[in-house]
Amino acid sequence: QVQLVESGGGLVQPGGSLRLSCVASGSILRLNTMAWYRQAPGKERELVAVVTSDGSTEYADSVKGRFTISRDNAKNTVYLQMNSLKTDDTAIYYCNVDVTLRNLLRRNYWGQGTQVTVSS
Repeated sequence: QVQLVESGGGLVQPGGSLRLSCVASGSILRLNTMAWYRQAPGKERELVAVVTSDGSTEYADSVKGRFTISRDNAKNTVYLQMNSLKTDDTAIYYCNVDVTLRNLLRRNYWGQGTQVTVSS
């Protein structure tokens, strides 16, 4: 009932920047909490950043001061601006959205993931 499409991943050198986008579409009444997770090879998926419906944000300690999460409710989109990228940031990045559907049910959805590789 809801699709999430991510974009913006790629290969970047250490110290570089990337901006990820995640667009939600479908039977959406309201987007609640929106978040970005990542999973590096051989590691568990971890929370990177979250933005609530009122705009409050939280970040993993490892990305504080370097990454910024934001949302555009008019476009049903969540962004992740990543600056000063490190090799340790290499991972598949997933968006996750808590949605209130038009039938008033509440569901949680994942994007398909976008690869971010930080390498010289």
